Amino acid sequence: MYKIENLTKTYKQGRRTVRALDNVSVDIPSGQMVAIQGPTGGGKSTFLQMLGALDRPTEGFISIGDQVITELPDRKLSGIRSEKIGFVFQTFNLIPTLNALENVETALEGQGLSREVRRERSLEALASVGLADRADHRPSELSGGQQQRVAIARAIVKNPEVLLADEPTGNLDEEMRDEIMDVLEGLWRSKKLTLVIVTHDSGVAKRAQRRLNIKSGKVAEAA
Repeated sequence: MYKIENLTKTYKQGRRTVRALDNVSVDIPSGQMVAIQGPTGGGKSTFLQMLGALDRPTEGFISIGDQVITELPDRKLSGIRSEKIGFVFQTFNLIPTLNALENVETALEGQGLSREVRRERSLEALASVGLADRADHRPSELSGGQQQRVAIARAIVKNPEVLLADEPTGNLDEEMRDEIMDVLEGLWRSKKLTLVIVTHDSGVAKRAQRRLNIKSGKVAEAA
């Protein structure tokens, strides 16, 4: 699925150059569940942004299958994000004026689907995360765990190959954390997703098949 070679990302902070990622080379096979850990500021979120084609490296390349995404123009990168990659974030990022179903449907806008098809697929996605009976509820009427389930449904309604999750349980208590991880793991298995999770939580990381540690821009396999 992912092949990353000699990936480097630098930023300028005044006169200082910061290496967010430093010559990273790693492969992530299709269908693998990977947890990424490391200290704050170590490069975890930058790495996830690279995997999601949300940012470009200073050096090196990333390929998804046979496509070297670091060499593609922005228009094609947008297509890859739309078709192949789903995103889940710590803060849910739901639109407060829309109900759960409408929030999920936003992921299908611009894909040329009829309203009926968008609605059918969105209802199926909500059902897959156990929220079919909350389709008409707005975010303010849902618990934090339920809001994250809606966000997950929005991410998987496109039927992506990859699901990238940045601290998906960071705003939840331990009970809700375990429920969200059950949902993510269930979708990973049933849909044969490649699932990459950035987390500070060892309870989340231990559920992954593989753990990577990022510190000072360097990536290493965790014991």
